[in-house]
Amino acid sequence: MMMTTMMTKVFRHPARHGYAVEVSPFMPSRAACAASQHYGITGSGSLLVLDQTEAGVTLVRSWDWGDGLFDVAWSEANEHVLVAAGGDGSLQLWDTTNQLAPLRVAKEHQQEVYSVDWSQTRGENLVVSGSWDQTAKVWDQTLSPSLTTLTGHQGVIYSTVWSPHIPACFASASGDGTLRIWDVKAAACRLAIPAHKAEILSCDWCKYDQNVMATGSVDCSVCVWDLRNVRQPVNQLLGHTYAIRRIKFSPFSRTVLASCSYDFSVRFWDFSRNQPLLDSVEHHTEFVCGLDFNLHIPNQVVDCSWDETVKFYSPACLSAPH
Repeated sequence: MMMTTMMTKVFRHPARHGYAVEVSPFMPSRAACAASQHYGITGSGSLLVLDQTEAGVTLVRSWDWGDGLFDVAWSEANEHVLVAAGGDGSLQLWDTTNQLAPLRVAKEHQQEVYSVDWSQTRGENLVVSGSWDQTAKVWDQTLSPSLTTLTGHQGVIYSTVWSPHIPACFASASGDGTLRIWDVKAAACRLAIPAHKAEILSCDWCKYDQNVMATGSVDCSVCVWDLRNVRQPVNQLLGHTYAIRRIKFSPFSRTVLASCSYDFSVRFWDFSRNQPLLDSVEHHTEFVCGLDFNLHIPNQVVDCSWDETVKFYSPACLSAPH
């Protein structure tokens, strides 16, 4: 099903396996990738800042870290600042104008930090992190001592994502099979959804509806949820043949989302359709772990894989009329 007309720009970083990629909220051409040596099992990590140009993709800046890096998030307030999540239990605050060392390192988590996200709602500037120590922590933008630690998951936390609609609210997905919705001000879990009978590796919020979320699981399914009625999913998206590593809702279409998987593919879905699969892009030769939509360039997607590449492309299915 791969469209041969698709223009793809590729950046290759030898001996670094991509875990997460995020496009800058300020600069249309810029993305950051969190990567690890030796597939993240041992060794060090790298944080890459990339710019796409007419000719391809260039490396703007790279920093090495003593342990694998598993996630990255850009500041929503300062175009030069980003935060990365480390296998050593640390979060590091980096500045693209400062070449040498992180601005700050916060090391409170007891095990790998697998997810980090920067709040998008106006009036607050917060970071949330999720760890294999089964806790989520909320921080201010300086990564000073954490503001709060949230416990309740019975398994490792793989994903923590701020609501784009509701201030001080985030979701987490865990190896315990639950999706949880947290109220930071009350430091409480507001909703725990037994979303899958297997580990959940990713969750995301619909950009257009505060009640719609999706989860991606080791059971190879993506489930779309209406938080007002969680007895069963709104839709279950089937087709991946191995664990789903990351899911993202489109910033341009209410019912479109993308998923990437250990089956080497990226799939695009419209959950409002009877046949929800729009396309399957199979342009990697290893696990696809990171995925993001470009907020500035409609229909452009960036992904990263254990095959040492980061790819910028615009799948035809996203510009086709739905």
